[in-house]
Amino acid sequence: MPPKKVYEAMKHFTTIKYGLVQGQFELREKLCNKVLSSHFTPENVVITNGGSEALNLILASFPEKSKILMPKPYYYSYPYLASYNRLEPVYSPMKDDHIDMQDIENKISEVNAIMVNSPTNPTGMVEKPDTIKKLERLANETGRLLIFDEVYRELIYEGTHYSPKGDNVINVDSFSKTFNLCGARIGYCYSKNEELIEKIIQKKTHTSMNTSTTGQSMAIAALDAPNSFKEKNRKIFKERREIIYKGLKEIGFELHKPEGAFYALPRATNPQKVVEDLFDRYKVIAYNGEWFGAGNRIRLSYALKKEKIEEGLGRIEKYIKQENPSTIGEFNYA
Repeated sequence: MPPKKVYEAMKHFTTIKYGLVQGQFELREKLCNKVLSSHFTPENVVITNGGSEALNLILASFPEKSKILMPKPYYYSYPYLASYNRLEPVYSPMKDDHIDMQDIENKISEVNAIMVNSPTNPTGMVEKPDTIKKLERLANETGRLLIFDEVYRELIYEGTHYSPKGDNVINVDSFSKTFNLCGARIGYCYSKNEELIEKIIQKKTHTSMNTSTTGQSMAIAALDAPNSFKEKNRKIFKERREIIYKGLKEIGFELHKPEGAFYALPRATNPQKVVEDLFDRYKVIAYNGEWFGAGNRIRLSYALKKEKIEEGLGRIEKYIKQENPSTIGEFNYA
């Protein structure tokens, strides 16, 4: 659930009108004071309709046929957002579900930007600060833009988070995961690159105009939530992570232990059949890993109460043992 302060604030909300295209100044200022470092000012921030619009606006700022490098597996919208903006996705296969810096360095001269998220959807892995600093340095040295999607930054169970910065870096974040405000559709991007921020504002002016002022009021209130809210949230998801990881391993699945976010990406043969069977006959929702560039895997979310996760694991185990034992097996993490 969102912080109580959000509900309290909405009781007194009375104004629904057009707002600033860049986002309400109060929200941008509060973000700079409470979330972002002193490195940033409200002029460096654009409030968007979720993190997804931020990503789309950033990609829309590139000339047609620009090339965007993205690690694979990727968030399933990345290639589509690139294609919709007439850009060309270029892939960098991960090693053990982590970025392969050598491959990125080999391909950087061929592309116009790198798009990375950490913690990641769909793998649930967290890139080490040293890796992100290398990406940051690579972007600033080569003039390529680093688009850094960090919407799960507050849901890390192993390791620590690092937010890159610099004139060739733009970060994307959201209130959806940190404050459980996914339906309010409040995201944002921020960068010291003034020219890029201006391009994004211009694109937004002629597409969605302003982001919901109601949602922004909710976001302003959410920023007053105590740190204990985030800690409690993180503790809940970490417990869920332990349940789903242990359960999948006991069933026999091969997977890396998620380090953040709320996804697991176990190996499975014929993932489309598994996804269809689980949904049609066992009422379990799973995603085909092929949608994320991860063939022979399925993606499961543990954004559920632990009782539901345990029930779902029981249904998956019944399906595997009774109907499709060949679903699981030994695989190399290529």
